[in-house]
Amino acid sequence: MTRHHITRRTFLTGAGMLGIGGLVAARLPGAGLAHAASGPQPLHHRIPGTDHALPAVGLGSWITFNVGNDPVLLKNCTDVMAAFFAAGGAMIDSSPMYGSSQATIGHGLAELGIDREQVFATDKVWTSDEDGGPEQIDESARRWGIRQFNLLQVHNMLDWENQLPLLQDMKAAGALGYTGITTSHGRRHDLLGIIMEREAIDFIQVTYNPLDRAVEDRILPMARERNIAVIINRPFRGGRLTKALRGQPMPGLAADYGAQSWAQLILKYIVSHPAVTCAIPATTRVDHVRENMAAITPMPDADKVLLPEGKERHAIARAIEAAL
Repeated sequence: MTRHHITRRTFLTGAGMLGIGGLVAARLPGAGLAHAASGPQPLHHRIPGTDHALPAVGLGSWITFNVGNDPVLLKNCTDVMAAFFAAGGAMIDSSPMYGSSQATIGHGLAELGIDREQVFATDKVWTSDEDGGPEQIDESARRWGIRQFNLLQVHNMLDWENQLPLLQDMKAAGALGYTGITTSHGRRHDLLGIIMEREAIDFIQVTYNPLDRAVEDRILPMARERNIAVIINRPFRGGRLTKALRGQPMPGLAADYGAQSWAQLILKYIVSHPAVTCAIPATTRVDHVRENMAAITPMPDADKVLLPEGKERHAIARAIEAAL
C-alpha cells in the first residue's frame, strides 16, 4: 500500500504511519522533556491532568520558517532552533498550512542532531476532506523526520467533526500523546467553547496578549475548569505589537519582574495567567529567541522567575495600552 492510499483503518493499525508497519505504543518521545540547557532551567507549566510539564515559551513557525530551499534562510532557521533548544525550549508548533515550515523544522532537527526526547513536536491537521486526515498527518511526520507527534490539533477547527475523532483514535491507539483544537485572532470563540464542553480534548490554542484579552472572559476559565492545556499564539500580534512599542520607555513596573524588554514583559504577562501552559512566539532572529526564553528563565541571582499576579497583570496591560 502506498501512502497515497492511506485509509483511516490502515493508518490507525499502523500500516500507513510513515510506512513503518506498526505504531510505537511505548513511551512517547518528548514526554520526559530532558533538556540540553545548562544552568538555570526555564519555567515549566504542568500539562493539566498529567505529570508532564512544558517550558512556558515554545517556538512558532508561521511565516518565519516558510523559507523553501534557500540555504541561507534554512541555516538561519536552524540557528534559531539551536538557540531555542540550548535555552531549554521544547515545543515547536507548525501546520500543513505553513508552506515549507514543516520541512524547515525537519531540516533543522536533522542538522542539529537533536535528541527526540528534547522536542515536544506539535502540529495540526488542516483539511476539509473527511478522509484526508491520515495521509496529511503521515506527510507532516515525514517532513518533520519523526515517527510520532506529541500533540496534533485540528487547525482552526476545520472539519473538526471528522478530524478530532481521528486524533482521539490515534491517541487511544498509542500513536499520539495529546489532542487539541486551534483558533486565532479572537475568532469563533462560541464554537470553541461548545467543543470544549462536548469533547475530550487535551489542548486548545488561542490568541492572547495584553491587547487581545477576549479569551479571559470565558475560554481561559473554562480551560482551567476542564483541565485543558492552553497554547497562546500571536503573543506579539505577529510582531506588530513589539514593533509599535519600539523606542517607547519601559514602565517602571517592568523591573519588578526582571523584564528587560517589551517582549519579555508581554511574555511574562501571558504565561502568568493561571490557565496558560505555553506561548509560541515565532521569530527569524537568534537574539529574539534568546530574549524570549530569558523571559521565563531565572536571573543569575534569583531562584525563580518573577511573574506578575492579579492586579499587577492589569497594570501591565494598562501600561502597554498607554505606551501605544
